[in-house]
Parts: sequence; C-alpha cells; structure tokens
Amino acid sequence: MLLLIALVVLGLVILAFAGDHLVLGSGRLAGRLGLRPVVVGVVVMGLVASVPELVVAAAAGLRGHEELATASLVGWNILNLTVILGVGGLTGALVIWSSLLQREALLSVAAVTIFAITLLEGLGWAAGVTLAVALIGALVLLVLLVRGVPNDVVAAQSAGYLKTAGPPRLRREVSRTLIGLAGVLVGAQLLVINASEVASRAGASADLVGFTLVAFAAALPVLIIVIRAQRHGYSDLLVGTLLGGNLCNSLAGGAIVALLTSGAPAVAPTVIVAMVAISGFIWALLAPGMPLSRAQSALLVAVYFLVLPLLT
Repeated sequence: MLLLIALVVLGLVILAFAGDHLVLGSGRLAGRLGLRPVVVGVVVMGLVASVPELVVAAAAGLRGHEELATASLVGWNILNLTVILGVGGLTGALVIWSSLLQREALLSVAAVTIFAITLLEGLGWAAGVTLAVALIGALVLLVLLVRGVPNDVVAAQSAGYLKTAGPPRLRREVSRTLIGLAGVLVGAQLLVINASEVASRAGASADLVGFTLVAFAAALPVLIIVIRAQRHGYSDLLVGTLLGGNLCNSLAGGAIVALLTSGAPAVAPTVIVAMVAISGFIWALLAPGMPLSRAQSALLVAVYFLVLPLLT
C-alpha cells in the first residue's frame, strides 16, 4: 500500500512540473510562431492548461475507469473556479479589467452546461460527437472574439508572463514542450493506475477519488500558473486561463471520455448541477473593474468543500 501511495505522489509531482513546462513552452512557442499575444493568452493558455486533465481522463477511460474519468473532469472544473481562483484572490489583489473575459466566461458557462447535459443524459458516441462539434465551434468563436479586441489587457499580460522564463529560443521551447508533454503522459499513467488501486484497497469510491485526488493532481499546473501570474499582477491572464481551461476541459474532455466509454453519469446529478451553478456564479462576479475580495475568495474555497458531501 505504501508503494502505491508513493507512486501516486510521484505521478502528482511529475504532472505538476511537466504540466507547468508544457503550458509555458507551448505558449512561448505559439508566440514565436507569430500568434498574437491576445490569442495566446485567451486561447492557447487555456487550451494547453487543460491538457494534463485531458490526458488523465483519457488514460482512465482507456483502462475502463469511467467513474474516475468523469469524476475527475467534473472535479477539475469545480476545483478551478473555487479553490484555484480562491487561492489567487487570497494571495493578492485580483481585479479584472478585460471586457473580453466576460464574453469568454459566458462561453465557458455554455460549454460546462452542454457537458453537464450530456453527463445527465448518459455518455456515448452521440454525446462525444456533439461535444467535439461544440468544441470546434467554441474555439472558432473565441478566436473571432479576441481578434476583435487585439489590444485587450490580456495581450500585454500574456506577453509579460511568457517572458518570465528568459528570452525564448525556438529549439529550447520545442524541447520544453515535448518533454512537458512526455512528463504529463507518464505522470497521468502513474496517477490513474495507482490511484484507482489505492481507492479499491481503501474502500473509497472511484468518483470521490477522481473528484478530489485525481482532479487536484491534474489542476496543480494551473495552480502554479495562478501563483506565478499573481506574483506579477496578471489577474486577467489568470482568470482567462481558468475560464479557457474549463471550456476546453468540458468539451474536449467530455468528448474523449464519451468516445472511449459509455454509460450513466459517474457522479451525483447534484454535483453536476453544482458545476454549472458555480460557472454561472463566477460569470456574475466578473464585472470589469470590480475586485474579487478576500471574503469572496474564501467563500469560493469553502464552496468546494460544501460540494463534497453531495457526492454521496
């Protein structure tokens, strides 16, 4: 049992560091390839930030752990907008100035809602295709939105964030991205295989383990981004990454699991509804110029723990 726990911790550590370098490397590589900073900040960062969770969900689905896969997707979405965002607000002032983020937040809510409906209806090929088409449509719409606001504050914050690791060099960033991706793949396998075995031996349900341990492990790279962004005062980039991550996680992750497995939702319907409600609540908080207070941040963290009893 101790060996299994050690392997889970090892998978968690590998995911955290590999995911961080994957996001940083791919973001800097996108900039070197000529993508506008606003596109990198709103689209690329959010998309790549969800990769660790997508890999974890795919690994769980391929191994027949449907409950673990779907619970981790739902848990990741809720964790991002409660604990991760709450920690960001508790560690420093968090004020959003970008009007673009409100539109992205609305798209994120729509994506989470579509994902929730497919979970409640039962996953399958039809749901997988629906989510995949919705993902393509959402990404196209998001790119059109950011092109309409090329000088949004997220652009400057994205450019500044990606410079924190020194001047970008093409060969180094390609290597960083590939090594980060390889690390995510290895970390996901270690986590899924051993976390499911630990749950089985400890008598814990797969949905509880997926919602907590697995989702938290996959969200660690995002937490690193949040802490680093807050240190430089990049609140808009922080929130944009979380929103974009939830959008891609819901649609891409849901499509992956739906196409790999089929069946009823693996988590309680009340938790699925809570996921949508939390997304809508965050959208309501994102008025430009309105700070996220410490009391609101603490409330967001508390909400996560209030949701846990709904799993039973």
